[in-house]
Amino acid sequence: MRHADYIGSWLKVLREDNRAIFSAASRASKAADLLLAFHHDEAEPPQEGIAA
Repeated sequence: MRHADYIGSWLKVLREDNRAIFSAASRASKAADLLLAFHHDEAEPPQEGIAA
């Protein structure tokens, strides 16, 4: 594995843009929300005939 290369690439990005980590975190959060919403929709079977 190339952990040092991965960390090095992040260090380069952060040196060029000190807000890059916040942009990446925001995008990751949005992606997680999308996946969780999709999973939620697929995981629950329709509940026909059940009163709320």
